[in-house]
Amino acid sequence: MPDSLTRSATLAAAGLVLLLPLSAVSCSAAQKALDCGNTAVRITNDVAQAGSAFNNAANDPDAAGQALQTLKKDLDQISRNSSDTDVSQAVTDLQTQVDKAQQAVDNKQVPDLKPLGDAASNLSKACTG
Repeated sequence: MPDSLTRSATLAAAGLVLLLPLSAVSCSAAQKALDCGNTAVRITNDVAQAGSAFNNAANDPDAAGQALQTLKKDLDQISRNSSDTDVSQAVTDLQTQVDKAQQAVDNKQVPDLKPLGDAASNLSKACTG
């Protein structure tokens, strides 16, 4: 198992252990935090896949577009299910960066992935803080 997946699984398990005592106090708050944490992990993985696809674009040019479509789909789902204003704003910002990356791909250009990574990081921060 890759180190990043092992680390993510360990962090998720540790988070769950920390959240379980909170369930007696506020089950919905604990569930929201867990859902948001899972969302952040999924989006981080999507962004990493997009980066890998762009790095390998010479061998598989369609992979970048497919990775962006996966990311868009996951963001749409998060957007529909989130009622937190900070998370919603972070999702909107990330969707904007995905659209810019898609426009670059459509124009046969290499997109700047730093703003995409920064927006994904902001989503993770919104979920955890």
